[in-house]
Amino acid sequence: MRAFSASVLSAAVSLAVVFSAQAAAPATNAAYAVVKQYDIGGPGGWDYLLADPQSGHLFVSRFDRSLVVNLADGTVAATIPGTEGVHGFAIVHELGRGYTSNGRADNLTVFDLTTLKPIGTIPAGGHNPDAILYDKASAHLFAFNGRSKDVTVIDPKTGKLVATIPVGGKPEFAATDDKGHVFFNIEDTSELAQIDSRNAKLVARWKLAECEDPSGLAFDEAHHRLFSVCQNERMVVTDSTNGKRVAEVKIGKGPDAAAYDAQRGLVFSSNGEDGTLTIVKQDDADHYRVAANVPTEASARTLALDPQSHNVYLVAAKFGPKPEPTKEQPHPRAPVLDGSFKVLVVADQP
Repeated sequence: MRAFSASVLSAAVSLAVVFSAQAAAPATNAAYAVVKQYDIGGPGGWDYLLADPQSGHLFVSRFDRSLVVNLADGTVAATIPGTEGVHGFAIVHELGRGYTSNGRADNLTVFDLTTLKPIGTIPAGGHNPDAILYDKASAHLFAFNGRSKDVTVIDPKTGKLVATIPVGGKPEFAATDDKGHVFFNIEDTSELAQIDSRNAKLVARWKLAECEDPSGLAFDEAHHRLFSVCQNERMVVTDSTNGKRVAEVKIGKGPDAAAYDAQRGLVFSSNGEDGTLTIVKQDDADHYRVAANVPTEASARTLALDPQSHNVYLVAAKFGPKPEPTKEQPHPRAPVLDGSFKVLVVADQP
């Protein structure tokens, strides 16, 4: 996933394809809205979020540190230091540990789920680990390394590298069915890929036609459906058993994350460029329609779903002027304005 910068607010390329009448139908009011705002503040950009209802925490990446926010009231329970270039999180409750993928440090930080303190690091085995997940079927961590274009498999009990899987492109967001299958988007080749998690082998690559730079990925285990969000304002639905395209739905501009609420049959796409949360209703496994485009804030492009409360959490901030390029920083990012970083809570209203 892309660490957020002001450059993503540039105008999107207009769509060249006319969507189906169902996908392009006007959004209806699904009664979702931003109901709370937690002002967090602090410097630095961000990337993935992870809501963990078991611990009652929202894990938030903040460039060189990770924040642990209480889901109940938005207070910061802890700051995990030393997570340089942090992207994502994986939680392993069986071990009482959490893990961060640190893109700049090429390692994972291990932290205690009770004390919320770091207890060690593990080499990622690749360069720029981005997405990270824990797969119960193999009892292994999978780190998706953007710069080295591979996936590394790590035993969380020993901290040892189990395997390295070349994937032929830049891996993005990932999902697991915890039954031996791990899925992920490949951003620069516009593909979906599948790993046999027990044998640590790449077994399929499926082309995502007319999907530019797929990033966020969500998974419907019951119906075997994968939801990829694309930079050309599409959500593409794929059959996870055979890679066949099932449907596509129009979403907002600048998406970078997706989530699926199995109980309510809803798919979410957070769109940072136009500041909306697209809510897609799943009528059945093969038919989808836009239920709402909820106003959030520009820059709110990542999200996390709490499957128990059904709340959706996003983060946003305002940015100052971009610094002039230097030899040391040829591609500087606009700084987050002090005090502007916040967590937004989107919920269904009765």
